[in-house]
Amino acid sequence: MVSAVVVFLGFLVATIILLLIGRNPSGMYQAIVQVVSGFDSRRGTWNARYVGEWFVASMPLILCGLSMGFSARSGLFNIGAEGQYIAGLTAAQIIGVSLTGAHWSIAVLGAIVAGGAWGSIAGFFKARFKVSEVVTTIMMNYIALFIHRLVTLRIPGSSTFRTPDFTNTVSLSNSFFASITNNSRLNNGLWLTIFAVLIYWIIMEKSTLGFSLRAAGLNKNAALYAGIRVKTNITIAMAVSGAFAGLAGAIVSLGLFTHGRVLSGFEGYGFDGIAVALGGNCSAIGISVMGLLFGMLKSAQPLMQSRQIPREIVSIIMGLVVVFIALRPGIKLFVEWRAKKRKTEGEE
Repeated sequence: MVSAVVVFLGFLVATIILLLIGRNPSGMYQAIVQVVSGFDSRRGTWNARYVGEWFVASMPLILCGLSMGFSARSGLFNIGAEGQYIAGLTAAQIIGVSLTGAHWSIAVLGAIVAGGAWGSIAGFFKARFKVSEVVTTIMMNYIALFIHRLVTLRIPGSSTFRTPDFTNTVSLSNSFFASITNNSRLNNGLWLTIFAVLIYWIIMEKSTLGFSLRAAGLNKNAALYAGIRVKTNITIAMAVSGAFAGLAGAIVSLGLFTHGRVLSGFEGYGFDGIAVALGGNCSAIGISVMGLLFGMLKSAQPLMQSRQIPREIVSIIMGLVVVFIALRPGIKLFVEWRAKKRKTEGEE
């Protein structure tokens, strides 16, 4: 309910901003409807490609949201999903270019391992030396980016912006999805994302590991008293968190491109994943819904521009969602204060 209210407030403020700058907010909502349904109200036409691209934009956001959510439920704050995403992307690209005839499952597995390994470094320093995971993961984002550039540029045949083409066997493309969505880029990453959401839910809600992680996240001292190995769990939590982000890197690199890319900067999926996780209350269903919402907004950006709506309004809505989520504890305190005040006045 809180998340729904937060999203509503974000759209409400965005609507007011558009009115203040003299733009018609209906253009924003028309673009959103077109992305979700494929129907263009201006021309009266329908194109399923918009729906396919909506899912394409949502998949890495959901996975990076799972990355942030998994660590948050374990009492950690992983700001390094962007670096773990880059680690996974780099591993997938190297396998896709270097191993002739390799199946896409090998490249995806390599990306998951790379993302998990990158996340576990921050977890180890947190568990062993009590180094803040916030500081560690922020700095490791930059380290991952620069290592990515150094490694990728050394691949034979690479230029400053791309590698040679992948082998066909590592592509995540799906001809059936393309046929039903008018040649959109929707690919097998959809199945991997659904599977990742299920794994997240099973681990967090139905497993002994998930119970121990949540217990440590709620109260480390109580968890230690109960015999839970908190230090080990910290490393595991960050490793699993990184694995989700690494999978996002594989889906983007192998599902949307036929060649590897040499990134010049952050792509933002890891940072957007923080908003997705917080907005979804770090639950599997909540993260999925928020990932679809933010993916919808990102897909609607070019359509909004065609309707004279500034594309920056999408970033404003996403930022407002985070701000309102952050205000939630303050709102709760205010409500409790008002209730206590009414009770006191009633007694008098």
